[in-house]
Amino acid sequence: MAFYIDSRKTNSSGEIAYLLKKCILHCPKKWTEIVFLCIGSDRITGDCLGPYIGHLLHPHESARIFVYGTLSDPVHALNLEKFSELIGQLHPHALVIAIDASLGQKKHLGYVTIGNGALYPGAGVQKNLPPVGDIHITGIVNIAGMLEQLTLQTTRLSTVISLADAIADGILRILPSEAERISC
Repeated sequence: MAFYIDSRKTNSSGEIAYLLKKCILHCPKKWTEIVFLCIGSDRITGDCLGPYIGHLLHPHESARIFVYGTLSDPVHALNLEKFSELIGQLHPHALVIAIDASLGQKKHLGYVTIGNGALYPGAGVQKNLPPVGDIHITGIVNIAGMLEQLTLQTTRLSTVISLADAIADGILRILPSEAERISC
């Protein structure tokens, strides 16, 4: 199941929280902690969605909530496999929620997608990277088509920040209840 949420709507972060919780409850994996894997580069405006969300989530890490990929320590195409292995070693029983920017149709610009299953990072720019995560969250930052790399470089920062704020706020709305559930 995958859901589309318009981040410009008034209660988009509440809808994100509700749908993320729904995905968590429908995930068949047995887990004891949550890892947020925030993918992207801080050097390309359209690709900095993941690291910016990681930056917003990082202060909320706890004994059972972990964040990989921030503005100061991004997870990107060149180190994704290393971080995936590290997460597998350090957090073998974690629910991994992968977060990344994506390109889509014009009508979905500014939308968030949430769904169960792995994220295929780099697919929009024809990169062959391994799938990651048990749940995926993407923010559609620009329109897919030709010259995807240039499209990411010319993405409006306001679009990225608006999406990131809605996603991070939605995640933070459910973290206390999920942290309580894991520690029981």
